[in-house]
Amino acid sequence: QVQLVESGGGLVQAGGSLRLSCAASGSFFSINAMGWYRQAPGKQRELVATITSGGSTNYADSVKGRFTISRDNAKNTVYLQMNSLKPKDTAVYYCYTNLIEGGTGRYLEVWGQGTLVTVSS
Repeated sequence: QVQLVESGGGLVQAGGSLRLSCAASGSFFSINAMGWYRQAPGKQRELVATITSGGSTNYADSVKGRFTISRDNAKNTVYLQMNSLKPKDTAVYYCYTNLIEGGTGRYLEVWGQGTLVTVSS
């Protein structure tokens, strides 16, 4: 069974920084894209940033210039460095990946359990 385990959320003041981490574990042949989504109270889940296995990145306009996504393929881990945080960044942040499962060869989409980021004004 493939799992994503997130860490790094918490409470921070506006203008501060946080770094989220997400590690994939289990049996898989290859991990394709990895990314972060977020869901604020009363709102739909939205894309924050994604990164391909080759390192190409994509960001939501609202976080461009403030957030940086990166990954360590050897550790099957994706990171999200969040700087200049704003109260509107408050949300539960979810890690996401799609991969080929080991043993079965199935294409899977996997989500983490979510980590809460709260930015106070």
